[in-house]
Amino acid sequence: MKLLENKTALVTGASRGIGRAIAIKFAQEGADVAFTFLSSVEKGQALVAELEAFGVRAKGYRSDASDFQAADQLITDVVADFGKLDVLVNNAGVTRDALLMRMSEEQWDTVMNINLKSVFNLTKAAIKTMMRAKSGSIINITSVVGIMGNAGQANYAASKAGIIGFSKSVALELGSRNIRSNAVAPGFIETEMTDAIEAKALEEWKQSIPLKRGGKPEEVADACVFLGSDMSRYITGQVLQVDGGMLT
Repeated sequence: MKLLENKTALVTGASRGIGRAIAIKFAQEGADVAFTFLSSVEKGQALVAELEAFGVRAKGYRSDASDFQAADQLITDVVADFGKLDVLVNNAGVTRDALLMRMSEEQWDTVMNINLKSVFNLTKAAIKTMMRAKSGSIINITSVVGIMGNAGQANYAASKAGIIGFSKSVALELGSRNIRSNAVAPGFIETEMTDAIEAKALEEWKQSIPLKRGGKPEEVADACVFLGSDMSRYITGQVLQVDGGMLT
């Protein structure tokens, strides 16, 4: 039996990178997958076809997770379309890097809204249906930067640290309803965003990691499959680092 068979999952920000890998891995493991995207409709349609090839139901929603009303409507639509929601993966995120002395209010607000407020918006909307079902797994994508900080990323680090505190609080509030809340903290993961880094700097990064390589989006997705499945049924309030030993 596949690990996520008979489960319905919602993955935000699934048009590329880690979110896309999570959606695909969930479908491979038998989950029906709803996902959000903000980029091209064509990309969304292509991902639906890719997911459906695994024999599951899939649907993409063009929705802004940082918009409170839109997030509430999204959960309503997903439950209407799929009948239930078992796993929520809050993955939507952006960077607007700058040293603090040069960081604008807009750079701060954009990152906090998309990375942190979106987690509040969707989790608040999703727990209504999860509480009725007396089960659910919430997986919030944070970052090792949220644990250790990073120069030039005060906004990003603050948003990702906030996700950790939020995840632990939700675990305490909803554990009695059999709803679990965990965070996954990726380290240096090779995606389209890291392709822009020059080769020498990339190699220096890799040498600083005990496993001597960057991670793959699929390796973050594997951790999410575990936390979404019944294999992790006694795990809540945790931060699972997927970082090759970068932060020990």
